[in-house]
Amino acid sequence: MKIVCIIPSRYASQRLPAKSLADIHGKPMVQHVYERAKRSKLLTEVVVATDDERIESAVKKFGGKAVMTPSSIQSGSDRVAFAARNLDADIVVNVQGDEPLISPALIDQAVQLLLDDPEAVVGTAVKKITSLDDLLTPNVVKAVIDRNHYALYFTRSLVPFVRDSKEVTDWLKQAVFYKHFGIYVYRSSFLQKYASLTPTSLEQAEKLEQLRILEHGFRIKTVITELDSIPVDTQEDLNRVRAELKAQK
Repeated sequence: MKIVCIIPSRYASQRLPAKSLADIHGKPMVQHVYERAKRSKLLTEVVVATDDERIESAVKKFGGKAVMTPSSIQSGSDRVAFAARNLDADIVVNVQGDEPLISPALIDQAVQLLLDDPEAVVGTAVKKITSLDDLLTPNVVKAVIDRNHYALYFTRSLVPFVRDSKEVTDWLKQAVFYKHFGIYVYRSSFLQKYASLTPTSLEQAEKLEQLRILEHGFRIKTVITELDSIPVDTQEDLNRVRAELKAQK
């Protein structure tokens, strides 16, 4: 089975422009993501899908493979779908280009969802929130899942709402909250179907591409992981990543 990882990497990020090329200890961020994906045990190929020649050049400079995609494409999964059209893959993994600390084992856990369940068409990963900062920031996407680990909703808001707790600081003691990681594992045929679906109102309001899947009536299966990552949305996130990698040396 051919399992291809495609890393969407656009230049004009709204909150942190050119973040894919941000230097992290001598390497552009996209290289950190690429190298971690290459360490996955289940992936057979890793490709960067970009809309900018500067990113393409940086990828080729470190020996990676890059494909150009239109700058008009808005979501990461749409960019991945465009790049995947000629790759003849069975499963396509979208690892967001702003996940320089993503664990190769986490990628494999998400891929394993589709290998183990032939009915699942999309998989992703979530982790229990233990930090009040993660709970309160809209930059950490929250996932609500059912008893069979299928996603009910994704949001930047605080959900579930703990009605009988007066203080938000107590909510982590009253309910289980999950944060969502920037990884999607698609069966190749469904990925192309995803790209053909009309963008939805919830997707556009929350700026969360996965909501298009739910709004059109499809299901996303999740794996609950103990592994962690720090997505880079802001300069503060970038500073945290730099500090974390420095501490690991």
